[in-house]
Amino acid sequence: MKPTYLIFDFGGVLFHWNPVRLLAQVLPERANTPENATLWKDRFFQGYTGDWGAFDAGLIDAAETVRRISSRTGLAPAEVQAVLDAVPGALSPIPEMVALLRRLRGAGHRLFFLSNMPAPYAAHLSRTHDFLRGFDDGVFSSEVRLAKPDPAIFALALQRFDIPARSALFIDDHLGNVEAANRFGLPAVLFTDAQRLERDLRARGLRID
Repeated sequence: MKPTYLIFDFGGVLFHWNPVRLLAQVLPERANTPENATLWKDRFFQGYTGDWGAFDAGLIDAAETVRRISSRTGLAPAEVQAVLDAVPGALSPIPEMVALLRRLRGAGHRLFFLSNMPAPYAAHLSRTHDFLRGFDDGVFSSEVRLAKPDPAIFALALQRFDIPARSALFIDDHLGNVEAANRFGLPAVLFTDAQRLERDLRARGLRID
C-alpha cells in the first residue's frame, strides 16, 4: 500500500548530527585524531545505549548523565558538561530536508516525527525551529520514557498519531531502528541523504511536487 503518513527521525535525518566532529571540537586534546575522536564517540555515547540511552529515554537528567559519564570514562565533569552544552549547536537543520518536508506537506502528505532525544534538546529544537510546526504530531523518547529500537515506542507513536502502520513509512538513519520498525510491522526506510530519500519516496508511489 502506498504510504500516506510519513514519520521522521530527527538527528541525522532532519538535523545534522556528527558526534565525532563534536567531540573533536569540544575535547581537542583528547579527540586529537580522527581515530581518537571515533574512540571517544564510542566511549561517550555507547551507541546511544547505557548512560546516554537513559538520558535519551528521560530516565535520568542532565546532571546525572554528567555524573555517570564522568565516572565511567574518567573525563572531568566539566568536560562532560561541555559536550552536553555543545549538542544544541551541533543539531542544525539540513536545508535540503527542510525543503523536502515543505514539498511533501504541500503535496498533501501528513508528517509526524519519532525521535530519540533528551528532554533539554527536545525543548530547544521545538522552541527554535519554526519548520517543525509543519508536523501534525510527534513523539520524543524522553517524554514517553521509551526509546527506539524498543517496539513499544512504535506502538505508542502509532496509537498517539491514530494512524495504521500499513499506511505509514518511518524514515531513520540508524539501521537497527529501521530493522526494528520493519519487524514490528511499520514499513521503514534507511535515510542516507535527501536526494536518495526523494527517489525512495517516488519509487513507493508518493507524489512530491
